[in-house]
Amino acid sequence: MAIDKRSIEEAIRRILIAIGEDPNREGLKETPRRVAEMFEEILGGYNAEDEYTLFTESSDLVVLGGVKFFSLCEHHLLPFFGLAHIAYLPRGKVVGLSKLARIVNKYARRLQVQERMTEQIADEIKKATNSDDVMVVTEAYHLCMIMRGVRNASPTVVAALRGAFREDSWLKNEVYDIIRPYRIGRFPF
Repeated sequence: MAIDKRSIEEAIRRILIAIGEDPNREGLKETPRRVAEMFEEILGGYNAEDEYTLFTESSDLVVLGGVKFFSLCEHHLLPFFGLAHIAYLPRGKVVGLSKLARIVNKYARRLQVQERMTEQIADEIKKATNSDDVMVVTEAYHLCMIMRGVRNASPTVVAALRGAFREDSWLKNEVYDIIRPYRIGRFPF
């Protein structure tokens, strides 16, 4: 999906005029171009490829904690950001760890809601690893809740559980224990 930067620039110029600004003043002259480039960058997840490197090494449990992500709420076009934590039970092979972080970015770099993004990440990791046993937990601060509306700075936590993680409370709690040091902290205000 190609982003139409020219259309974005025109739309931003119209928004600036609509809020009473002069898009030709010094500080705003380049804003439409910068916003178009920003959208191209932060919404690049639509063009991500599905390539996985598998290794024959295996283990009982793979956990990747604290993968930073930044996304854009599809309801208000405001950022939400936080951490993703991934766990899976390998089935004879493991996927390269950088691929797990790339999967997070693939879905975070789209217009999103956190709940759908978490499910998409879990489903893609299930596909990438050939394992039915996947757990993904995302924690995020939503600027649409912090800057406007309820003005609440509490993080939202969403979990997607597949296979053994849904059925085995001990296993699920083991992952929560492992990721505890990597969990998101309190927002500074």
